[in-house]
Amino acid sequence: MDAVYNRPFLQAGKMPVSLGGYLETNSSYFQTDGVTDGLSFQIPRLTVFMASTIKDRIHFLTEIEFEEGGREIAIEFASMDLAIHPLLNLRGGVVMNPIGAFNQNHDGPKWEFVSRPIASTTIIPATWSNVGFGIYGKYGFGNFVWAYEGYITNGFDDQIISNDQNKTWLPASKLNPDRFEESFNGVPLITAKTAFRHRKAGELGVSWMGGVYNKFEIDGLPIDARRRIDLFAVDFNSVIPRVKTQIKGEWVWAFIDVPDTYTQQYGEKQQGGYVDVVQPILTRKMFGWEKCTLNLAFRFEYVDYNVGTFNETGGTISDHIYAFVPGISFRPSAQTVIRANYQYQLQTDLLGNPPARTAGFQFGFATYF
Repeated sequence: MDAVYNRPFLQAGKMPVSLGGYLETNSSYFQTDGVTDGLSFQIPRLTVFMASTIKDRIHFLTEIEFEEGGREIAIEFASMDLAIHPLLNLRGGVVMNPIGAFNQNHDGPKWEFVSRPIASTTIIPATWSNVGFGIYGKYGFGNFVWAYEGYITNGFDDQIISNDQNKTWLPASKLNPDRFEESFNGVPLITAKTAFRHRKAGELGVSWMGGVYNKFEIDGLPIDARRRIDLFAVDFNSVIPRVKTQIKGEWVWAFIDVPDTYTQQYGEKQQGGYVDVVQPILTRKMFGWEKCTLNLAFRFEYVDYNVGTFNETGGTISDHIYAFVPGISFRPSAQTVIRANYQYQLQTDLLGNPPARTAGFQFGFATYF
């Protein structure tokens, strides 16, 4: 809940615009089955926020991301909000589709891990946003808070099955910049989410995103059936009070209507998710900074890009990944994290051959500013 505005902003004097942002940078060393490309350094993203209250209950917020050293510049979020009532607010512009939890809560400084979750970047396209409009609201009673969001936006295109990955690959639609100007097929993508939070127990979210992804007619003439894509996600986060253990996780299912002319390597069903456990082990003044925190962290991940069996043999299709990521992080403040991770990954191909084993170290930092 409140992911869009739950960020630090700075305002100088009487300036009408508040500014903020975050930076991520890291180094990595990986090898797959003994083969390595050596040590590399990356600056995955620099993101700038700008917000303004135009008039009482009329707000504007934008998020602009510079990726890979500025090679790509993207508007991830740019909307105007009209606050009518806590239970009814209007939003329009470039909106972040609220599917799962990570898509809206993707800021690097919020996480103890260098890499983003696999399922949240390769099944749900990470930072998936579109032009559209919708409504949102929330209501609190006692220790409970209920919230919802619903949007109609432009959607996916047929690149999810026609791409250089040679399999069903939802992030391929992010390569189409025209989605910010027109719908690929004239049918809107609908995204809806509801979440329940108990102030002491945690938060549970359920979301759905679906629509037609292919071009089914040209100039009014049918050329194909309407082919749908639907994603369902469940997410949860909590903090165990006495020991302050943080637990968060997400699971997503994707259902894609793939044409019969495509081979079985194009999955009609995908699923995956992750569970993060973060345990503070030391909170005190360190290196001259007050209230620093040292954390131990562990992430388990699983994705299956092709859930099902082969038609000819009945054998299981095995295009899946297991990943285990232990790590340690140091927070001199809540807005800055210095983190080190070890990642071990097992990736099995379509035919179920012995998995490729990838292992490596990552070290870096992320900070709001």
